[in-house]
Order: sequence, then C-alpha cells, then structure tokens
Amino acid sequence: MRPLAVGLLLLALIAIASPGPARAAGAAEDGPQPESGGSRTATSRAQGVELGVVRLSPEQQRQVGLETAVLKAAPHPEQLRAYGTVLDIARITELTNSYASAQAQLQTAQAKLEVAKSAFERARNLVQSAALPKKEAEIAEGAFRTDQAALAAAESQVKTLGATAQQEWGPVIGKAIVERSPVVVRLIEREQFLVQVTLSPGASLAGAPRTALSQAPSRNTNIDLQYISPATRTDPRIQGLSYFFAAPGDSGLLPGMNTTVYVPSGRTYEGVFVEDTAIVRWQGQSWVYLRLDPKTFKRHPISTDQPVSDDDYVVRDIPPGSEIVLRGAQVLLSEEAKSELRGNADND
Repeated sequence: MRPLAVGLLLLALIAIASPGPARAAGAAEDGPQPESGGSRTATSRAQGVELGVVRLSPEQQRQVGLETAVLKAAPHPEQLRAYGTVLDIARITELTNSYASAQAQLQTAQAKLEVAKSAFERARNLVQSAALPKKEAEIAEGAFRTDQAALAAAESQVKTLGATAQQEWGPVIGKAIVERSPVVVRLIEREQFLVQVTLSPGASLAGAPRTALSQAPSRNTNIDLQYISPATRTDPRIQGLSYFFAAPGDSGLLPGMNTTVYVPSGRTYEGVFVEDTAIVRWQGQSWVYLRLDPKTFKRHPISTDQPVSDDDYVVRDIPPGSEIVLRGAQVLLSEEAKSELRGNADND
C-alpha cells in the first residue's frame, strides 16, 4: 500500500506543475493586453487634437506674417441672391432689322406718294383747262390713291413692329430697338450680353438697382452687371420678379448659361466686412480663423452670400468682439491639416 500511495502523490504533483488548457488560454488572453493598452493611448492622443484648432507660438506667427484685428459690424447694402440666365437675342436682332426695313419702306412710300400727289394735281388742273383728256386725270388719281394705301400699310407695319418690340422686351429695350440705340447695338455686336435676373419667390427690391454682381463661369471672380429695365416675363422655373441686365462681352458668359447673381435690395445689412485674404475654403464651406488666446486659433464657419466685390464679403455670423485672422489664414489651415495627419499617424 505504501508504494501505491507514493505513486499517487507523485502524479498529483506533476498535474499541479503542468500548465493545463485553462492556464494556456488565460496566457493567450493575457498576452495582447499590453498592445491593447498602447492602442488606447494612441487613440487618446488622436482625440487630443481638437478639430479646427491650431496653435502657433508668437515666433511662428511672426515668421508667417500672421495679422489679426477685431472688426466691428456696420451697416452695408444688402445683396439678394438671385438666378441669372444669359439670353439669346436672336429675336431682338430680328425685330431691329425688321423695324429698320419697315422704316425704309415707309420712307419710300412717302416719297412715292409725294410724286403721285403732284402728278394727280397737275393732271386735274390740265383737265379743268381742257388741255388734257379726263381719262389721264383718272389714271393719275388711281396711282395717287394706290400710293396712299401703300403709305398707310407701311405706317401700320412700323407701328406694329414698334408695339411688338415693347410687348416682348419692355419700354426700354423696345424703344432701343425702334431707335437702334447703343443699348441694342452693343447687344447685337456682342459687346454685351443680355442677362435675365430672377429673384427668389417672395423677394423684392426697394428700388431699381443700378448694378449687380454675377458669378463668373470660373467661379474665381464676380462680373459687374449694368441694370437695363424690368423684364417683361419671369423665369418659369423660379416664378420671381425678373430684371434685364447687361454683362460685358468678355466676361466669359455665353447665351444659354446660368449664373448666380447678387442684386442690391436697397436695404441695409448689419455685418462685418471680411477681405478675401481672411477666408479659406475647406470641404465646400467658407471659414475664418478666430484667435482664442495668444497662441490658439479656431476655424469658424461663415456664410458668403453677401459679396461686395470679387472675393470680399459682409458676414454677420461672427461673434461680436472676435479677433479675426486677416493675413495667414491659409497657413493656419495647412498647419491644422498637418496636425490631423500627425494625430492619425500616432493612432496607426
């Protein structure tokens, strides 16, 4: 019995010393734990980079030429966002040429009538003095009456074309067609293009604007439009008030193009004037940087629906008293992107 007891004791000691399946599984689970802890640390570092926030030392700010200022809000002319369409003026050209032709026919008819009237009066006098047969006077009178009818038809054609021009294009352009004034000549010779500008439904102007700003096809600049007159019809797609403007022929606009137009409403708009150097574009949005403290700047979204020149805007969604970065905003955007890349690299 004693040797059997010793053997059982040895087997029990061996079982205790050996790493069983449970111990091995536990070891396998414990192994990756240090790596998991490292991942959490990297994630924390990545989350420590606050989006839209950049930090630069005073020396770095001096090196990049960074300038800031506190800009105060002030009244500015309000601009309404509208929709422009560059029109094909083939109809204006047709009416202008037709009116000129009708005017020439009228002048011809007037001249012929003068001649026929003189011949008729002369023949009638000769008949009364028995120097000319009555038949000759009747022929002269027939020619006179025919030329009278031709003159009346020519006058009617001229009046009809003039009325048609005004009905289709309004009194200003209609009169320009009739008189062949420089307004129409510049359109026909493509020195200018005719743009129909339609406001949003329900929008209105306090008075007739003298100018408007249109977005160029390149979207990098704005185009000055000159006011002509109210339009005689609206854009059926928009159903708002419409106006005719003239755009320079070298603006890049062409008949058939659509463009965004900003029209002065005649009312004032309270906001901060922001130059293009202070604005950056990122992910389809316009932004400025605001100073939070001597070393920290935060990106702030703005609306650019109130342009005052090519790339300058009046902005009203900036908190009062904010210190805006006027020069160096693009550098801050680059630094922000670099910080984000570094955070992602640490996370990997």
